[in-house]
Amino acid sequence: MENGENENQELDDNLIDDLEELKDENGEVDKDLYIAKLNEHLNDQKKKADEYFEHLKRNMAEFDNFKKRMSKEKENLYITITSDVLADILPIIDNFEKAVSAETKDESFKDGMVMIYNQLNDTLKKFGLEEIDALNKTFDPNYHEAVMHVEDDNFGEKEIVEVLRKGYKIGDKVIRHSMVKVAN
Repeated sequence: MENGENENQELDDNLIDDLEELKDENGEVDKDLYIAKLNEHLNDQKKKADEYFEHLKRNMAEFDNFKKRMSKEKENLYITITSDVLADILPIIDNFEKAVSAETKDESFKDGMVMIYNQLNDTLKKFGLEEIDALNKTFDPNYHEAVMHVEDDNFGEKEIVEVLRKGYKIGDKVIRHSMVKVAN
């Protein structure tokens, strides 16, 4: 605020000096010249105000862009970290699926395993983990990894006939491609 006060005082001093310069030999001020000087000062101040306003608008736009960039970076960092952690958990899910599908004489043990498996899946879904739907779909290298090929007229071209390992994604980011067998 002090800087603005100094500028205003300087302006007032300049106007007083101009007023003294505009006096004729009788000590009277030519009003037209004085008004012209006031308009000149007013235009100078308007230019300064416009410059400050443009500077303020630029700073506001830069700050808004900064906030958007930081928000996007934060979101990307969250997805990257979550993806890395979930990628390490995927083999555990695979082993749970094998355990749940295995034959056992103890049904209560199997029911307990199924409950834990379902609870783990529900928790991972809360983090955005989705299984990539592959069976009977058209092969897409963005989501699937073909490890086997079979010629079979019962299936369409590039149709996935078997999923050897499930793939997962978070949003559009693939964490692990589906390992598949493709026909034709």
